[in-house]
Amino acid sequence: MKYYIIAGEASGDLHGSNLIKGILKNSPDSQIRCWGGDLMQKAGGTLVRHYKDNAVMGVVEVLGKLKSILGNLNFCKQDILSYSPDAVILIDYPGFNLKIAKFAKQHHFKVIYYIPPKVWARGESRIKLLRKYVDNTYIIFPFEVEYFKKHSLDVRYFGNPLVDNISNSLSQYDRESFFRKYSLEHKPTIALLAGSRKMEIEYLLPRMTEVVKLFKERHGDKYQFVLAAAPSHELPYYQKMIGDCDIKIIQNDTYAVLKSAQAAIISSGTASLEAAIVSTPQVVCYGMHPVTYFIAKLVVKLESISLASMIVGRPIFRELLQEKCTCENIYNEVLRLTEDERYRNKMLEDYKEMNELLGETGSIERIATDIAQNLQKK
Repeated sequence: MKYYIIAGEASGDLHGSNLIKGILKNSPDSQIRCWGGDLMQKAGGTLVRHYKDNAVMGVVEVLGKLKSILGNLNFCKQDILSYSPDAVILIDYPGFNLKIAKFAKQHHFKVIYYIPPKVWARGESRIKLLRKYVDNTYIIFPFEVEYFKKHSLDVRYFGNPLVDNISNSLSQYDRESFFRKYSLEHKPTIALLAGSRKMEIEYLLPRMTEVVKLFKERHGDKYQFVLAAAPSHELPYYQKMIGDCDIKIIQNDTYAVLKSAQAAIISSGTASLEAAIVSTPQVVCYGMHPVTYFIAKLVVKLESISLASMIVGRPIFRELLQEKCTCENIYNEVLRLTEDERYRNKMLEDYKEMNELLGETGSIERIATDIAQNLQKK
């Protein structure tokens, strides 16, 4: 089988790499051409475009890269025609991927959406596009089953692949070895995850740096801070932003960083769900261009932006968004996470409930098997 897989950001690269591993385990002779990142390439895909060259969010931010996005869209269409895959598999990234879904369907390719647009947050009109242009839709959040059912869209849920990814990654984890490897001290550790896109990092990392300085002023060397850097950016990029602030930078070991931390300051998104699966108490922080945020408030109708909270159906940790994302607010919440045992334990209990709802390991293999079986039926 020949697959053409498209992911447009770091989380998509992670999910895409898992899917590629599942496909190749199920059918080792499969050929996979992909848009994604280093993880998808390492998993066995032939990389066409790297997500870091086109990763952007927000109305204002997109306008600045519109020419590049349109150029990539046209190139992608022609590349699909030339490659002629048995299936086009789309991973999230709806602004781009829904256009590709329409194109692929019109040219009689099998279209599979793995992790469809978050239409339960915004853009319900996209459900019509999913019905019209997508043959099979695979979801990774349990609460989506009933939602899509209400909208007459047949979806398939086999569990969340992050459960496998994290379990496998931490199978050999040893706290002593981790601290020794990175020359960390044995004292309370705060993990910093500032996101993967430059707009996220450049909004949040300066605030994280100020929080670290505030902790140093008020608590001396009681705590240490570790930044889990995104693999799509070079270390000098982070070092320039951090300056002389006492933050240890670790790359390509995010799950171990989370596992070793007493608490985490995290940009909203997949990283927040990963922290919940690892059971690291957290505060979610996020912000964007004021115009983009104003528009987002008009179209996004959610009580919580965090996936972990959506899965259990109630807020399980604080979200400091936009004007609430201040140094003092972040500091106060982290202090509570580390020193208020009752508050901390309640969050850990909520994490247990969430993990039970996510399901067992082995989801990606079940998805890959189902995809292959459906393609053989055509």
